[in-house]
Amino acid sequence: MKKLLCSIAAILSFSAVASCSTVTNSHESIFSTSDATTVAETSTATNNTFSYQDYAEVLKIYVDEAGLVDYSTLQANREQLDRFNQSLGRVDPETYASWSEERQIAFLTNAYNALTLQSIIDQQPIKDSIRDISGVWNRRKFALVGEDKTLDNIEHDILRKEFNEPRIHVALVCAAISCPPLRNEPYLATALDTQLSDQTAKFAASPHGLKIDREDRRVYLSSIFKWYGQDFEETYGVRDKFEGNSKQKAVLNYFNSALDSPSQEFLERGDYRVKYLDYDWSLNQQ
Repeated sequence: MKKLLCSIAAILSFSAVASCSTVTNSHESIFSTSDATTVAETSTATNNTFSYQDYAEVLKIYVDEAGLVDYSTLQANREQLDRFNQSLGRVDPETYASWSEERQIAFLTNAYNALTLQSIIDQQPIKDSIRDISGVWNRRKFALVGEDKTLDNIEHDILRKEFNEPRIHVALVCAAISCPPLRNEPYLATALDTQLSDQTAKFAASPHGLKIDREDRRVYLSSIFKWYGQDFEETYGVRDKFEGNSKQKAVLNYFNSALDSPSQEFLERGDYRVKYLDYDWSLNQQ
């Protein structure tokens, strides 16, 4: 993985069909995140502190153990979320650049999820699906480390481009039922690996992440891996295990360590077809 230090002045534009976002306006930024034992972190480079306290309380109060959100109550009590999201734009670029990759990834992931929450509660009335919000991924802009960024910019132009961490796809939550569950705690730098491993296990156990049908000899993956499975090939790619194409094999290898022994044996033995689950874009509300 490499650090995000420079500025990308290209404009990328493409459509991701039924994906959590569409890539546009590629500008590289300089931003990121936190300490594992607290929800505030001091950058030794500038002695500036970035706090997750407001965001942590929002997640604790309005997100349940299943990762579903009480949007109506959050909408009526949005001060803490708004205060946290405003703080994202005040992070100094030099401070962001001084952070470790883990801090940057955690910061950007929290920013994406918090700004998605804002996008939902900005609607009056709240929409039944995030896809009913015009331009939610590629036109709505937010202040982030002194620059204006869309959700697409955060996901596609920064996280996917600048870091080899495919597990972001089980951490970024685009407010749909078929998304991975929203954690009711912020991602933190020194806890990031543990948190992403836990997200992997949760999504593997979810009917929206992975489904193994032994009787019909079919394995179903979330459509997230149809759209972004190639991101897993560098780290998890294999040739001599699992069925499917190269990106399907990589995703199955990624999930494998989170599964029980019978499931692992079934997947490694082969002789099944890999398919993708339909994506439920209904709002992930309680």
